[in-house]
Amino acid sequence: MSEIDYLTPGLRTIELEVAAVLAMRDRLGAPFVRACELIRATRGRVIVMGMGKSGHIGRKIAATFASTGTPAFFVHPAEASHGDFGMITRDDSVLYISNSGNSAEILTLLPMIKRLALPLLAMTGNAHSTLAMSAHVVLDIGVTSEACPLDLAPTSSTTVTMVMGDALAVALLEARGFTAEDFAFSHPGGTLGRRLLLRVSDVMQAAVPVVQPDTPLVQALQEISAKGLGMTTVVDAGGALMGIFTDGDLRRAVSRGADLNQANIGQLMSASPRRVTADTMAVEALTLMEQHRITSLVVVNDSQQPIGVLHMHHLIKAGLV
Repeated sequence: MSEIDYLTPGLRTIELEVAAVLAMRDRLGAPFVRACELIRATRGRVIVMGMGKSGHIGRKIAATFASTGTPAFFVHPAEASHGDFGMITRDDSVLYISNSGNSAEILTLLPMIKRLALPLLAMTGNAHSTLAMSAHVVLDIGVTSEACPLDLAPTSSTTVTMVMGDALAVALLEARGFTAEDFAFSHPGGTLGRRLLLRVSDVMQAAVPVVQPDTPLVQALQEISAKGLGMTTVVDAGGALMGIFTDGDLRRAVSRGADLNQANIGQLMSASPRRVTADTMAVEALTLMEQHRITSLVVVNDSQQPIGVLHMHHLIKAGLV
């Protein structure tokens, strides 16, 4: 074991940062409500700015806003002074993060922000700073001390800033009635997006194996092999689904001694198979498969005619399993 005590300063850091976050609860009053109202009224985007560690936290806050229904992006203050300010429009609002509230970049950008008459929200630990005095709303992210024993490295202050940003994002999310499906639209490449957005029609095989009930077994096996799903649907004269014949049905027929040379599919099929419609959510179809321990579902239209087959391997390929 190391003779250096790593645990004590680690625990102290956690305790100090937790205390800083808890102390912020008493300051989450009218200014917070006003900040939410200004952001929600923004017709454009929320432009998040910040230098140094505040900028790193600002990037995360902007990303959280954007993924929870509040259009936002981060603009680096120094780059804004050299052309990127052109990304900002009169429909936007600005959320500027600065613990001191007096950085040179603020002094440079404030005249431009005022000229465009943009709502300015400040996250700062200095209520008497240039930023605070110029802002429409000030969110106090001040801490009594940093967790850093030198009281120099931003630690408690960055944690408090992150929590304040999350509080804004969640409050706005609930105010907008933002849903899990809305979240999925912002994350189409993620597992949640796939689970919430994919419908059976997006992943099913449209080439449906089909036979009539009087079809001989040999001919039905040829249809099964041609379509590569290990099964075939069985339909009546009007094309409506009557049953399904699978590899499992064939094994069961063999085990009970059926005359495979004489039998037709109508005698061997499983009647009234499980089915779904094309607009069924894929995750619902997966649940149905798991509940009934089956590997495929017939997709039918309003007339109960097969229009597709959903197999478990389609769901695996789509990333739902």
